[in-house]
This record gives sequence, structure tokens and C-alpha cells, in this order.
Amino acid sequence: MKNLNNKKIFVTGGTGSFGRAFVSMTLKKCKPKKIIIYSRDESKQWDMQQEYKNSKKIEFIIGDIRDYTNLNNSMKGADYVVHAAATKIVPTAETNPFECIKTNINGSMNIINASINNNVKRVVALSTDKACNPINLYGATKLAADKLFISGNLKSSKESTKFSIVRYGNVIGSRGSVIPYFRSVVNKYPKVPITDLRMTRFIISLNECVQFVWMAFEKMYGGEIFVKKIPSIKILDIANAVSRKQNNYKLIGIRSGEKLHEEMISIEDAYQTYEFKDFYKIIPSILDKKILTLMCRNGKKVKKDFSYKSNINKNWMTSLDLKNWLNKYPNYF
Repeated sequence: MKNLNNKKIFVTGGTGSFGRAFVSMTLKKCKPKKIIIYSRDESKQWDMQQEYKNSKKIEFIIGDIRDYTNLNNSMKGADYVVHAAATKIVPTAETNPFECIKTNINGSMNIINASINNNVKRVVALSTDKACNPINLYGATKLAADKLFISGNLKSSKESTKFSIVRYGNVIGSRGSVIPYFRSVVNKYPKVPITDLRMTRFIISLNECVQFVWMAFEKMYGGEIFVKKIPSIKILDIANAVSRKQNNYKLIGIRSGEKLHEEMISIEDAYQTYEFKDFYKIIPSILDKKILTLMCRNGKKVKKDFSYKSNINKNWMTSLDLKNWLNKYPNYF
């Protein structure tokens, strides 16, 4: 975390769930020179401004990552960039594909070009499990964005700007995630709607997400995908953790673009994947061999048939584990 001290940090999508947690935790644990919140939602910016109206370290800029000129001008002087902005609701992406592509792909290209133009030192982009073997447009655009950020290391002259990626699963409490949804329906409907009883999901807290990004900034060489080791949970266990009654559900069937189980590392990725204590690294093959050697150092190459899926995970969270966590953090949402 010391590497964030006295740094100017630029956060896209900074008024979202991750952005708000990142700002709060970074101000408490680090001593940044300034954090710039860059987002297009003026209402959320206004609300967030009220929380930090006495802080001289926070700057708010209204802007869209689709607008390169404004993005480039706003990024001047930034040392680090956290790219959290995205169109990420799966059904919305399916019915508004052009808008999803403009933000997740074109916007990512703008981030890369603006970062290089402004000599930003390090960029960490947030990915998702849905970028691995995608079956929906959102996942496909995030996979494309991952590839763009990896290749951004080739565009950066003399490696002055480094780009890396962090990938994790469902975030407890983030907007659009399953837990707030289940909580919203338990008081409205007699039964919790569940798509399929076999369904499993990866699960992680916002605090862990922020800490993972801090770690990536510290350990990155540029081009690797960091995949956090996190627990899996059954969808029924999530419902039971938030519902007053156990096994009080109705089956509604899997929605379009939805997977039965989540996957963050595929068998095809295994050839380039190394295991570390708390995470995996997917190593890009397009970069210099010296850099690749450094990335792999102290890591253990996974087996050829390895995949990291929520249904075959070694680490599991039970319904009681989640319920206790929610009771411990009642104001988390």
C-alpha cells in the first residue's frame, strides 16, 4: 500500500460500489496526493461530494470514458489509474449491444491511449468471471477489454506505462449483485426466485476487492491477469442466508446469457497460468520473455487440465457463513 503514498490516482466509475469503497479505504490506509473521481452520473457525484466536502484530496470530474478528449485532459498528472467504469448488467448489454461496446471496448481503448499519452505509471483494469469463456455480450466485451489492456503494454514506449488486470467473481453488496436483489424481493414476494438449484457462484467482499487492487499495483509487471482465490457458494445458500424461511424458493429457470457455474480460468488458460498463495496469474504470451520470467517467479505452474470454476472450488462459503457475515456488517449495503 505504501506505493500509493503521494500518488495521484485516477478512478473511472469512481461513484460505483467499488469506487466508493476504494476511495474510503485508500484514504484510511494510505496517503495519496489526490484521488480523482471520474464518472458520468452527476447525481451520484453530488451525493459522494457531500461525504468528502471537507477533504482536499478528492476531486470530482464529470466525464464519460467514451469521450477521449475530456478523458485525456482530465487524466493529466495522474500516476495510477483504476479502471472500474463499465456497462455490466447482462440483460441490459444484450438489449443495448452498441452502448455496451462503446463503453466496454471503445472506452477501454480511450483509457489505454490517454494513459500512455499522459505517461501514467500503472493502470489496473477490473475484469470479471464473465470474461472467461463468455456466453453473453457483456462477457465478450470484457474479454476484448482484457486483451486490449494486455496489448497496451506493447503500445507503451519503453514500458513507461504498465497495464494489468484483476479478475474476481460476485461482489457482496455491489449494485446489481444477487444479494441485494434477494433482499429486495423477500419482503415483496412469498418465495425467493431461483433460476436453478445446481447453480454456484464465486463470492467476494468489496474490501477484499480493494485490497486485491492494491496488491496488483504493488506486484504487477504489466500484462498479467491476477485472479483472486475466493470461496464459492450455492445459490440456494445465498437465498437461505437472506430469507426468513429456509428453502423458501420457486424455480424460474436460467435467464438468457446466464451460466450455471462461474469460471475465472479455463482449461485453455491453464497452459499460461501460475499459482501463488492467494491468487493465480494468467501470463500473456505476447510479451518479452524476460518479463514473463519475472511474472512467473515464485509461482507454480498449474496442471494442463486445470480450470478455476465455482462448482469445483476447494473453498466454500455456507449459508450460515454468509448469514453471520451479513449480521456482522449490517450497514454494508
